Amino acid sequence: MPANERALIDAAALRQWEQQAAQAGLDLMARAGAAIAQWLRQHYPPPRRLLFAAGSGNNGGDALIAARLLLTDYTVGVWQPQPPATAAAQAAEQQYLAAGGRLDTELAQLPPPALLIDGLFGAGLNRPLDAGWLAHIAALDALPCPRVALDVPSGLNAWSGCVQGAALPAEHTLALLCHKPGLFTADGRDYSGNIELLPLDCPPALVPAPQGELLAANLAPLRRRHNSNKGSFGCVSIIGGCAGMGGAALLAGRAALALGAGKVRIHSLDARLALDPLWPELMIAPLGSSSLAADEVVAIGPGLGQSPQAHRILAGVLAHPGALLLDADALNLLAGDQALQQQLRQRPRPAVITPHPAEAARLLGCSTATVQQDRLAAVRRLAANLGVIAVLKGAGSLLCGPDGYYRLCTGGNAALASAGQGDILSGSIAALLAQGQDETSAAGNAVWLHASAGDRYLADAGGPIGLRASSTLPLMQELLNQQLAATDHDHPHRKPPF
Repeated sequence: MPANERALIDAAALRQWEQQAAQAGLDLMARAGAAIAQWLRQHYPPPRRLLFAAGSGNNGGDALIAARLLLTDYTVGVWQPQPPATAAAQAAEQQYLAAGGRLDTELAQLPPPALLIDGLFGAGLNRPLDAGWLAHIAALDALPCPRVALDVPSGLNAWSGCVQGAALPAEHTLALLCHKPGLFTADGRDYSGNIELLPLDCPPALVPAPQGELLAANLAPLRRRHNSNKGSFGCVSIIGGCAGMGGAALLAGRAALALGAGKVRIHSLDARLALDPLWPELMIAPLGSSSLAADEVVAIGPGLGQSPQAHRILAGVLAHPGALLLDADALNLLAGDQALQQQLRQRPRPAVITPHPAEAARLLGCSTATVQQDRLAAVRRLAANLGVIAVLKGAGSLLCGPDGYYRLCTGGNAALASAGQGDILSGSIAALLAQGQDETSAAGNAVWLHASAGDRYLADAGGPIGLRASSTLPLMQELLNQQLAATDHDHPHRKPPF
């Protein structure tokens, strides 16, 4: 996907973009209607019975223009529960009626369509739907036909991805002008179906600077010279694994090895954990006062616990000058200690933190529900407050730095909703840090590999159930090697791939 098609624009910038386009004489509604009609002809060719649900705003105007353009090829119906409220939508209605179109206000009187085109609400919806609209959504949802949503499935918040009381699921969503983050995070993936961007051929001079982007992998820098050794690919130290939680540290350590770290050490808080018989390459030992070299990558938190010992270790590790990742109980300890947070902010290079929503809520001093209601706002606050690269895990994982620019992962699925997957991600990020990637690149690439492994499992297994965290590693390893091989244009044994 080209970089401009990955761009994410916030609501204020989008409104300004639309205003500037109008001032420049561009009729974005006409362009949207034409693009929608063309897409429908390509994907649902005539003859068919189409039903357009047209709202009172400009989203309804887009639907009316598309309906008018399809009158000669399809049997077209338009259900309009309320009259148009904007001048542009009113003009679109008049053009539709002048072309011989018909409007209906009673859904029950219309014959069943072969396809429903949802143009009720667009990106401007930011309030819960009232009882009348909830009934309309339920009636549309009961129609036995596929659905195409225009810009955003009605009832879904385009920016947070939260359902506003109820939403109408779609098989396809046609994002108009630019992608909306809510299509990919929180509830968005469950309602948006296949998402396709219709950029409407807007002149580049009018396109605002993005505030974020859809996450893309950049793995080419991980290609390796033949003339290398284990020291070329760094050392990762995993700190955690208290009594009863040794598996978390082992999973993180295995992930660091599988994703390419030259060597991996596990500093376990449980003295009984001395060997990983399945991965004997892992070096396991207690954490001594001088155990961490300045150039090591440190990942602390998997199975760490919240004991006084764990707290002391975390305080010491925050002074480590090298790359640092905090996860799990390291985040829980951090949440309750302002001195530790200040120490984190004063580090010479930003740490990476990888909270799930409950851990993010503890760090922000709010509820998990508040985090999930606006995941983008939450990850931005985390990054700015703590001076870190924050990865907010979940449906549509988000990555953000202190400057507020964010990346949104469009991959992954419920197969990754199992114990230990967070430990796999932590170890993977640490491995990429050890191989020289900066914090943003390492976190983004690891998130992409992890999500893509979940998608590959879904495709191979035919469903999301049964993916163990340890089984994710070979999928990620294979994906990484395949991606690196795809970047080699010359014979790898004749010319180093760089």
